[in-house]
Amino acid sequence: FAPGSQPRREYFPARNRIISGLSFGTIVVEAALRSGSLITARTAAEQGREVFAIPGSLHNPLSKGCHRLLRDGANWLESVDDVLHAFGDFRRTLEDSPALSAARRPDDTQGLLAHFTTGINGLDDLASRSGLPMTELAEQLADLELEGRIKRVPGGYSRHRGLA
Repeated sequence: FAPGSQPRREYFPARNRIISGLSFGTIVVEAALRSGSLITARTAAEQGREVFAIPGSLHNPLSKGCHRLLRDGANWLESVDDVLHAFGDFRRTLEDSPALSAARRPDDTQGLLAHFTTGINGLDDLASRSGLPMTELAEQLADLELEGRIKRVPGGYSRHRGLA
């Protein structure tokens, strides 16, 4: 939709289809039985993407959508290990790729921190400055975020104050 377009209810399914199409997987944290999250999960499944759902309390109405997804075959999600397990073969394929092996630097997240500037660092800027393939960049950013060295902010990432 053109910049400045007003958000309208009928736009959300198309937007969600685009989002799920650009993603390797969709994680549903909470969803009522009638929700946009379930629409996104359905379109992700139709596009051959992985769908993950986090189980919740049987008494919480916002867990009912996740429970339905799990019943219908979504991946159970309790930790990042569940996601890594689902994409394990994909990650090995990428790591074995000769093109990526040549471009890949050693697993040195400190090196990536050297490419951070003051303020917000956009994903495209970090990819350009570091020269890392997007898959490797995303992996290193996730590691740095889990270590508490950076944090995700609107528009990108910033160094966590007081840490490397």
